[in-house]
Amino acid sequence: MPSGPTELSPAAARRLRLRTQNLTLPDGGAGTPDLSPADVVRRMVALQGQDLPAVLRAIAVRSRQGTTLDDVRAAFDAGELVRGWTQRGTLFATTPGDLAALLSLTAARMLRTGRRVRETEGLDDDVVAGAEAVALEALRASPDGGGISRTAMVDLWQQAGIPIEGQRGYHLIATLGVQGVLHWGPFAGAQQLMVESPGAGLGGIPAEEPDTALRRIARAYFASRGPATTEDLAWWLGLPKVPVRNAVAALRAERPEAVAEVVVDGKVMLVGQPASGADADPAGGSDTDLAEPSGVLLVPGFDEIVLGYQDRELVADAEAMRTVVPFVNGIFRPAVLLDGRVVGTWRRAPKSGEAPFELVPGIQADTRATIEAAVAAWHLG
Repeated sequence: MPSGPTELSPAAARRLRLRTQNLTLPDGGAGTPDLSPADVVRRMVALQGQDLPAVLRAIAVRSRQGTTLDDVRAAFDAGELVRGWTQRGTLFATTPGDLAALLSLTAARMLRTGRRVRETEGLDDDVVAGAEAVALEALRASPDGGGISRTAMVDLWQQAGIPIEGQRGYHLIATLGVQGVLHWGPFAGAQQLMVESPGAGLGGIPAEEPDTALRRIARAYFASRGPATTEDLAWWLGLPKVPVRNAVAALRAERPEAVAEVVVDGKVMLVGQPASGADADPAGGSDTDLAEPSGVLLVPGFDEIVLGYQDRELVADAEAMRTVVPFVNGIFRPAVLLDGRVVGTWRRAPKSGEAPFELVPGIQADTRATIEAAVAAWHLG
């Protein structure tokens, strides 16, 4: 008789998530040694990226040891990585091919939900079309297609009589991003430049049918973030639950080995097998690996280990989340994890006399010392 799903304790499930997210080297540093920044993002499909410095760090800590922020920026400069409004109306770092694939699934819904804001701002379809014409002319005229800064783009729109006051400039850029007109690409100093998005199939990756793309992305999500639920995936993509459930069911029927069930505290969750045979099975490894505490880990703000799931109960209770998200503005601070669970937030350069972290009550003195040492050793600026 076939065996049932593997049962995991919450602690083992958290440790497995660290493994699938490439956050598990013994020193608490970078992920699997042979992954470049582009490999990391390709494997994870997309990483939350509205905070540019944070997402550069999130990619670096999952890359091979010794990876620097300059290495991550170089991947953007080379066109291997891009940043765009791929889902939930939010910026994500992704690859050129997955930018097109994600937008094929999410763009129509994001444009519908954003219409009321555009109407309130006076950005009707004619204004957006005018902004697109100016943007494309400017992007195509940039030297060697090297891109244009946000300030320069907004100035060009103002000169053309397109309304840019308040947040209108941002809304226009985001709308054109969702429409597949432009995205953030190479760097000029510390800022990213906008470049034209050629559309589906760019980056040498053939255009996919949306159903095929959704099944592939679902497999990658569970391989790079599992254990997680189908509801987590639907939330992450910003899509209705029914088509996502159907895609996951179709994936499991078509490729039974692609996604495995585990039971965590009575809840059925999924862990994906990577599509590449060169990757190790993330649900594999020894039971001893998941039995051993993972220690202290620091992650940047907006990190996928915290933000990549609708249900964050496995990694953080309400008190811990209040330290990471202390205000109503949706800013996620850098997090301190202890054995895969959020126990507070940290800062690289605290004010004079301040501790470099804010922790929930009950953290022992020796653990506090370990956290302080980890903050001091943080090498990514």
